Amino acid sequence: MPSLRELLGFGKSEGANNLVILNGYPLAVVVAISLHILLLGGLVYLQSSSQSQALELIQPTVIKALLIEENPQITNQRNQDNRRLEAKRKETERVNAAAQKKREEQAAERKRQEEAAQKREQQRVAKQRADARVKAEREKTLAEEERKKREAEKRREEQAQRERESRQQREREDAQDAAAAEAASSEFELIQSATGLIQQLVTENWSRPPSARNGMRAIIQIKMLPTGELVDVIITQSSGDPAFDRSAENAVYRAAPFAELTALPIRVFNQNFRTLSLIFQPEDLLN
Repeated sequence: MPSLRELLGFGKSEGANNLVILNGYPLAVVVAISLHILLLGGLVYLQSSSQSQALELIQPTVIKALLIEENPQITNQRNQDNRRLEAKRKETERVNAAAQKKREEQAAERKRQEEAAQKREQQRVAKQRADARVKAEREKTLAEEERKKREAEKRREEQAQRERESRQQREREDAQDAAAAEAASSEFELIQSATGLIQQLVTENWSRPPSARNGMRAIIQIKMLPTGELVDVIITQSSGDPAFDRSAENAVYRAAPFAELTALPIRVFNQNFRTLSLIFQPEDLLN
């Protein structure tokens, strides 16, 4: 069984590689040696207490407990490296977290902008529709006002036209009335003039018989042509004295034809002179 010195590597001269420097760690060495001793004792006890089979105690392989003390500078350097790595890891995590947060914020901002743009587009479309409705209503109102204005203008024009036509009709009627009055006056004058002329001619050609007396009266109806020629002479009312009646008929025949009637309008002649009655009285010759 190797001695403690051998276990510690002091019994052999195998060079500097097997040299262990106890740099102030006696408790760790003692603990390691104690554990090995306990382990060996346990193995020996188990071998000796076996009843069924005698086993030859095999010498265990020498176990060298080498305690290598690490240089504090290396430890510090490793610790610093670990801290740097941990700091770098944390910084990477922080950077990644910040990048992830930034990406999330950018995604949220894009989403917000998209929603805002969509909302603005919806508002724009709604505004366009509202503006279109307002424009359509305004155009409809303007069209209705324009239609009413045209209708009112048309009614005014129609009223003015009716008033013009009524005024023109009144003017025509007034002119016709004036013309008719003038024509009637002229016609009356023509009738009076022609009748007076006939009466004068007949009176000039009438010789009253000696039997004529005041109060006698004979009515002679004469029929004439537009040329003034006689067609017929009829006594429609006798005076009661045949001589008086015949003298009246003779006066008409002697006065005819009445050439002055040719100057009368045919309408005036037909209405007033185609058939004419003459009244014969001794005092005067009246129509």
